[in-house]
Amino acid sequence: MAKTEERIDKWMWATRIFKTRTISTEACKKGRVMVNDVEVKPSRMIKVDDIVKVRKPPVTYSFRVKALTENRLGAKLVPDYLENITPKSELDLLEVVKISGFVDRRKGMGRPTKREGRELSRFKEDAYDDGWDFDFDFDEDTDADD
Repeated sequence: MAKTEERIDKWMWATRIFKTRTISTEACKKGRVMVNDVEVKPSRMIKVDDIVKVRKPPVTYSFRVKALTENRLGAKLVPDYLENITPKSELDLLEVVKISGFVDRRKGMGRPTKREGRELSRFKEDAYDDGWDFDFDFDEDTDADD
């Protein structure tokens, strides 16, 4: 007979949201997992159609539980057990971080590689090119004190 409830930490590990069950448990303890908009402990039981939100900075992923399992699944079977309902705006944050990899650069990582330097230069050029075509050449005859 199919189970009607499953532990949140076990389900997240089984559906490959987290690589290990220990990491899944730690995420719950740190308050990074919510079920139906309520922070949960690792032992919280979930049911089909619950909404699970997982905060993996910089993105908060949202999933709808389609089915329960306690055994780790192959990657091809995961869509049968969860539906990714993460808003597109959240997923766009991943692209921003990927483009600007220097933002999350940890202290002590050394200087950027040649590739990272080029990406940083392109990012800066795009940031300053905001489409303005205004000439800031002021008339020297005009005095602001007059």
